[in-house]
Amino acid sequence: MKVPISWLQDYVEVKDIPIEELAHRLTLAGLEVEEINFVGMAPPPGDRHDFKVTGLPWNPEKIVVAEVLEVMPHPNADRLVLCQLNDGEMIHTVLTGAPNLYPYKGTGPLSPTLKVAYAREGAEIYDGHQEGLVVTRLKRTKIRGVESYSMICSEKELGISEEHEGILFLPEDAPVGIPLADYMGDAVLDIAITPNIARNANIYGVARETAAVFKRKLRHPNYEFLAEGGPIEGKVSIQIEDAEMNPRFVVGLIENIEIKPSPERVQRRLKLIDQRPINNIVDATNYVMFDIGQPLHAFDYDQLVRRAGGEAPTLITRAAKPGEKITTLDGEERELEDFTTLICDTAGAHSLAGIMGGLETEVTGNTTNVLLEGANWNYINIRKSLSYLKMHSEASYRFSRGVHPAMAERGVRMGLELMRQWSGGVICKGLIDQYPSKAEVVTVEVTSADVRRWLGITLSGAEISELLSRLEFDCQQDGEAVLVTVPDHRVDIEPDPINGKADLMEEIARIYGYDNIPETRLADVIPTQRNAPKLDFEEKLRDLLVREGLQEVISYRLTSPEREAKRLPPDVEDDPKPYVKVINPIAVDRFAMRKSLLSSVLENVEYNARIRERIAVFEIGSVFLASEEGRLPEEQDRLVVAVTGPRQTTSWQDSAASGNYDFYDLKGIVDSMLNGLHVVESSYKTHTYPSFHPGKTAAIYTGETMIGVMGELHPMVHNQYSFTDAPVLAAIFFLEKLMQAAPPRHEVSPVSAYPPVLEDIALIVDEGVPAGQVSFLIQQTGGSQITDVRLFDVYRGEQLGAGKKSLAYSLTYQAPDRTLTDSEVAKIRTKIVKRLEREVNAQLRDN
Repeated sequence: MKVPISWLQDYVEVKDIPIEELAHRLTLAGLEVEEINFVGMAPPPGDRHDFKVTGLPWNPEKIVVAEVLEVMPHPNADRLVLCQLNDGEMIHTVLTGAPNLYPYKGTGPLSPTLKVAYAREGAEIYDGHQEGLVVTRLKRTKIRGVESYSMICSEKELGISEEHEGILFLPEDAPVGIPLADYMGDAVLDIAITPNIARNANIYGVARETAAVFKRKLRHPNYEFLAEGGPIEGKVSIQIEDAEMNPRFVVGLIENIEIKPSPERVQRRLKLIDQRPINNIVDATNYVMFDIGQPLHAFDYDQLVRRAGGEAPTLITRAAKPGEKITTLDGEERELEDFTTLICDTAGAHSLAGIMGGLETEVTGNTTNVLLEGANWNYINIRKSLSYLKMHSEASYRFSRGVHPAMAERGVRMGLELMRQWSGGVICKGLIDQYPSKAEVVTVEVTSADVRRWLGITLSGAEISELLSRLEFDCQQDGEAVLVTVPDHRVDIEPDPINGKADLMEEIARIYGYDNIPETRLADVIPTQRNAPKLDFEEKLRDLLVREGLQEVISYRLTSPEREAKRLPPDVEDDPKPYVKVINPIAVDRFAMRKSLLSSVLENVEYNARIRERIAVFEIGSVFLASEEGRLPEEQDRLVVAVTGPRQTTSWQDSAASGNYDFYDLKGIVDSMLNGLHVVESSYKTHTYPSFHPGKTAAIYTGETMIGVMGELHPMVHNQYSFTDAPVLAAIFFLEKLMQAAPPRHEVSPVSAYPPVLEDIALIVDEGVPAGQVSFLIQQTGGSQITDVRLFDVYRGEQLGAGKKSLAYSLTYQAPDRTLTDSEVAKIRTKIVKRLEREVNAQLRDN
């Protein structure tokens, strides 16, 4: 939001406040000034408080107000003219090629004269013929045989706007000879309007804050208008179909207008805030919006009458019909969704409510009668429509953040009067005002004790009233309690006592001054500490997986059925449960809540596979399954681990590649994670899962409970992503079951001081016997005296027989209180072998 100081001066006295001090105090009050642009004014010396400062000062000796007395043709160039110019000191002949002087060429002495901005020899201005803002110094030279040493300036050369096709004309009453900086020099504050201060996206709002911060008197806008025409009744009517979407709609009518440029002062102000002047009517609507914050729209009344078949038009606000289209002022035809609110008449839609008007009813150079509309719209619905239409306008910027319904009438009143003054039109008596959903009057009680507890400062009831009254809150004091009524330009104060009180505390703190609040120690009661087992468990998981060299990723929870279908082979149907769809999606391809975390992680792997070989990632997140019990989905937490590419990143020391991740690498990561969680009795069983390769998939169990599944990605799934040729392996865990399997506490045994006995054992078993089951039986049978069981070899060969395999394990025997003897170890080994023979038909493999 750009705020010219000269415009701000209309409502509060700021001439005696240094610009940097004004910007500094406003920033501390929550209106962050991002930049100060000095237009002609010289930046004052002193502390700039680290603000970004731009602009070119107009030297008061070199750049002055002058008058053109006569425009004469150039003797050697048709497109140049020579101007007789009085700068208050002498008469100069100035050469220029400004096209807006051509109409005056050769017409003799001018009456009245043309007031202009004149730069004398040696003046520094911006080069009007180069891109951007390039400073140049005027030097004496000859152009087509005529000496030139000075210049009549355009707006770009002065830094007012980008306009450089013609010179800047000043009002007829501009005094000749005075420094231009004294006459029209200005400074513009560029303020970042955050959502909590959207009410200040206008000059009057900033003036209100300025008056409150500096304890100045606030001058109020004039909302009176001179109505000399006939009554408006019978000339237009309003019909609101949904009061929730359109709480208020106000219109006024002005007749017999003349379309022409708006006053120079108005055009200059609009240009200072980067708005292009169009004509007096459109400029009036824009001026009101930036002045007091109420967007307006001007309709060509005669076009509305024509659309109504010659009858008085009826303006209707309603939701769009499916497939309905409208052509907006920017010339774009837009297809609408059924939630977008429209302004229509009996002939159809002609405006996007709160966003942009339609092309058919816009004000043109032939317009003579104008219907001026000021309304209030549901800000959530405006945001939703903007997201779908991918549009932006200054009006929608304000409506999407909240404008109070009371501002609609004030905006129309001010707009009509400005149009009357600038166009010579006649305003019809009265307004048509439909207000079906009146705004609630919000009152909140605040006490001195509240302020002391919330802010740590001591204020009396009178001091609280004084601070809030500066912001136009109505305060009724009763001792140390203050009953505060929220003014009718604000929609940000909640009506409930808790949030409303918090909102008022922010206002008190802002105006009191955040920098004036002393540092204090916490004096309130410390809340009861409660554990968060789920969060603690997730943090432990993260630590364990990062220790294994994995990186955490966080992906979008929004997706689409087409995106998630890639995780399955083409011939496999997805879960028949419907997707949970959001009403206002962030993108057209992300409109449904995900049902698979694996799909999200695979998308991440696919993206990163383009820029790196080795990928080892994990994600902890929710999936959202449609619930039969209600509208809200059932959220289930998952953990997904995915690896692909080389086991290790190659370096100059590596003599050979380490090879790619395989199934057993992923199993090692899973084993390490489960050991870190102290999950006992974990095992792996052959399993089928549609996303994984048949024969390279295992279910992960603790006891009889399946806690996850892991495997290599199915080749058909692999081909649906832009992966490299390296296999992609993934593990999916059901987080709640994994958490239940991890004991909250675990026993810790001291490290034995006695040496272990190391022994290898090879067993012949059937091909279908899982190695994990054999490991589990060895560990369980050996008890506490088997401290480690590690599979180090799997062998298949003809000498073993068909359907057989050999599993070789390294066993560690160790007792905590003594060194085990050979006979004790042999006894344990015999016990293990006998149990394996009995339960899995294993045979000890001899030499």
